[in-house]
Amino acid sequence: MSQYQGDEIDYMADDYEMADVDDDMDDEFRGRGMGDSESDDDDYDQLNNKITDTSATQARKGKDIQGIPWERLSITREKYRQTRLELYKNYENIPQSGEGLEKECKPTRKGGMYYEFQRNTRSVRSTILHFQLRNLVWATSKHDVYLMSLYSVIHWSAINCNKSEVLNVSGHVTPCEHPGSLLEGFSQTQVSTLAVKDKLLVAGGFQGELICKYLDRPGVSFCTRTTYDDNAITNAVEIYDSYSGAVHFLASNNDCGVRDFDMERFQLSKHFRFLWPVNHTSLSPDGKVLVIVGDDPEGLLVDSQSGKTIANLVGHLDFSFASAWHPDGRTFATGNQDKTCRIWDARNLSKSVAVLKGNLGAIRSIRFTSDGQFMAMAEPADFVHVYDTRNGYDKQQEIDFFGEISGVSFSPDTESLFIGVWDRTYGSLLQYSRSRNYSYLDSLL
Repeated sequence: MSQYQGDEIDYMADDYEMADVDDDMDDEFRGRGMGDSESDDDDYDQLNNKITDTSATQARKGKDIQGIPWERLSITREKYRQTRLELYKNYENIPQSGEGLEKECKPTRKGGMYYEFQRNTRSVRSTILHFQLRNLVWATSKHDVYLMSLYSVIHWSAINCNKSEVLNVSGHVTPCEHPGSLLEGFSQTQVSTLAVKDKLLVAGGFQGELICKYLDRPGVSFCTRTTYDDNAITNAVEIYDSYSGAVHFLASNNDCGVRDFDMERFQLSKHFRFLWPVNHTSLSPDGKVLVIVGDDPEGLLVDSQSGKTIANLVGHLDFSFASAWHPDGRTFATGNQDKTCRIWDARNLSKSVAVLKGNLGAIRSIRFTSDGQFMAMAEPADFVHVYDTRNGYDKQQEIDFFGEISGVSFSPDTESLFIGVWDRTYGSLLQYSRSRNYSYLDSLL
């Protein structure tokens, strides 16, 4: 992945910020962007006092789910959507990689309603620091979600509708539980990726930092730096339970390494090296196989114990930044800057099972529900697609809004879907609830 983030924020916000839709929008709807000073948080909070959230009831009555006052603007929502589709510039490392795949892409029917809009929370500002990395939102229950907001990891409670800071990395961070892991700690960590599972939170940084915190314990438990190479960014983290029951996590880095850390011993247990920067790694449900994707059109299937390559994944035309295993342990998905998500069957990798195409750009995040019934794939902005996996990915629910996507996460019980939206004015957290057929209750009413 691209090493430096300085100009990339400008790339993200270049032409597509909602604040730029209409020059005559009232100042009260003007927000702040990444790159502003920390004092901007106060300004943002003051603005949020004037900005209301959107509930499901209000949305059903016609209110825009993001609270965008289209009636006051000189452009309609439909026209602005058309403009975005026409002008959005997909970032490519390999020129024209997103062209010419239409014949291979699987046609899908829109109109599925698997998750219903529940709430848009604008009091929580979801932010990102690197335009290629979008794993900064994690749900641990249908009511609890964790996300990055500038230098803070925020917990949002969907029951109480309140937020709390669980980790702040703007200052000096040192481990209190295992101080021997890294005595000097870190200062002003720029968080590039995040993972939360059960009670463990792991944040990865631009300089190879890894910060581990147990949510039920005070302070930070463990800190380490994966590498001191210049090209050290931590691209992705995955937390999992080992055969022994110990909690481990995998860190994918730009120095071409994948590292496995044992959180029982607080130490590195494995280190695999590859020929190109690794952007994302996913472990199969049985713990035996890794999907490795990165700065190469071909992905890899790798033995999780030895690190030896089992098979190459041939089909994508650009670099990949997302992967995920279906709970059945047989199929998995990869997301690429060629605007496609490919579905693979591990028993026959000669050709992908399906090729699903996005609307605007790269597929930067992929999630399956724990029951395997649905898969969500997120584009860089505006669109999250939810597919019904039981019907061969033939039908999808297209969730559309306006803004960069910081992350997407299903709750472990599959009841909730959370989407982080990054925008100077309309940054927020979208919450959807799983649709249920309660028609049998109608007969009682």
